[in-house]
Amino acid sequence: MRGPALVAAQHETENTFDPFEADILRRGGGPFMVSPIAASGKRLDSDGQAMNWRLYFCAIAAALSLDVEAALAQLSGHGGPVRALATSADGKSVLSGSFDTSAIRWSLATESAEQVLRFHSDAVNAVSFLADGRMATAGADARIAIWTAGRQQPDEVFEGHRGPIVSLAVSPDGSTLASASWDSTVRLWPLGSGSKRVLEGHSQNVNGVAFTPDGKSLVSVGYDLTLRIWPLVAGSPEVTTLPSPLNAVAVAPDGEIATGGADGWLRLLTAAAKQTGEIQAGSTPIVALAISPDGALIAAASIGGAVSIIDRKARSLVRTLVGPGPPVWSVAFLPDSATLLTGGADGMIRRWNALTGEPIGSSLRGTSADPLAAYAGDHGAEIFRACVACHTLSEKEVPRAGPTLAGLYGRRIASLPGYRFSEALKEMDIVWTPETVAKLFEVGPNTYTPGTKMPEQRIGAPEDRKALTDFLAHATAK
Repeated sequence: MRGPALVAAQHETENTFDPFEADILRRGGGPFMVSPIAASGKRLDSDGQAMNWRLYFCAIAAALSLDVEAALAQLSGHGGPVRALATSADGKSVLSGSFDTSAIRWSLATESAEQVLRFHSDAVNAVSFLADGRMATAGADARIAIWTAGRQQPDEVFEGHRGPIVSLAVSPDGSTLASASWDSTVRLWPLGSGSKRVLEGHSQNVNGVAFTPDGKSLVSVGYDLTLRIWPLVAGSPEVTTLPSPLNAVAVAPDGEIATGGADGWLRLLTAAAKQTGEIQAGSTPIVALAISPDGALIAAASIGGAVSIIDRKARSLVRTLVGPGPPVWSVAFLPDSATLLTGGADGMIRRWNALTGEPIGSSLRGTSADPLAAYAGDHGAEIFRACVACHTLSEKEVPRAGPTLAGLYGRRIASLPGYRFSEALKEMDIVWTPETVAKLFEVGPNTYTPGTKMPEQRIGAPEDRKALTDFLAHATAK
């Protein structure tokens, strides 16, 4: 069954994008982009249009909603989709990375943020706890930051990738950090002494990395349909081609490898890369995987908003955890092997009993309140709806990925304190008024504001542009 067509009202009024048919997410040069790709790995025709990933996250939070009960014990603090999760060895802390460019260390005992880590200039796509208790964050800005708890700045910054970093893995002995990037490479970073290494071989974006339990090999997967097992001492990688582009990989304690594909199938392989089984987790792309510490369960998160719980020994789907509807981008088990954390496009982190499928927590909360509820019936508000996941209308709201629009009119472009703007925007002589905002969406950001991270988007109808600018006039006034 086809999912609902996602219409990005303000951000893209001339195109529709069906996230249930977009088998994979890609990034082109410069802005984040989403391009539909078939399970065969071939890019689908979209009339020459590529959709911005930032737009995708903004619009999907508004456009996708299922009438289901939300999970309990939500950790709410991010201003954008939760792209990554990691748990500490003692199970007391959780590290999350978000599209809002921040990472947060949480206390599960108090269900509160212990520390907010701000360094990256773009989405934080991968996080990890290190063996010594420190933390690693990696982002779409192609950088890795190493943090000590309580410090406001990173201890170290690793640079070298030429594209977004989307996955991290720590070696079993804690001596090495591995990273997967959309520059088609895997890199190994020594956390003490040693030399950096670059592993080349993938022909497209690398989406996941995981060490084998003995620490002698590293597994990587990518859009090129290949799984590669790299010996870390010497020798060439073992390369296996699978039927679908691969978005995620995890390795069980006994060395069995699990991969998640854009076709919704979970495939299992031996440590020698021999396929031993496959399970259909769902009809939409798998975007994240986690294996419980005892090796019994696999959690597979999908772009359709569900998390499939799979019995690894029985090779069967035992239950499906259904969240609020938007994509679930990240999953992680606690050390007890029974508690599962999920992070989604709505910016929430939820806890589940993976053995029963029941949510965990003491109070029930529905999905996030509609920030535009007060503007019911306002046509301009509906045009703006696609942007509510990225932009706030008030400074009192939790910051999101984009700059707040509070006090927009009369403000010079790229002048809002505390937000990182490109140098190109800082040099422009534009003051935001109803006229300049209307012009922005008449000709498109690439023409009106070259160098912007905004997607190429236009609002064709003059009456729609007028409705939007009128709405912003009263909704953003201080």
